[in-house]
Amino acid sequence: MKFSPEVKEENRRLRRLALMVDLTIQILAQTEELTLNEAFMHIRAARQYAVHLFPGKGEVFDLIYRPRMLRVLKERGMLPWETN
Repeated sequence: MKFSPEVKEENRRLRRLALMVDLTIQILAQTEELTLNEAFMHIRAARQYAVHLFPGKGEVFDLIYRPRMLRVLKERGMLPWETN
């Protein structure tokens, strides 16, 4: 099956975003001395990268990826409040 150059480019950007999200989640989960401020900086950086790759899609990041990242922080006991 042949894909158009546009589809190939979008797939490439999606792979890059998936890698960034996976790396950010690993940092949030495995960095022992991570502060809450540093954690939020990593989440913000991942969101900025997502918006760079997909302009105007920050809300999609907030709906799909941000809750996953906050769940990691909640599981580590770093968030005393419920994350929705």
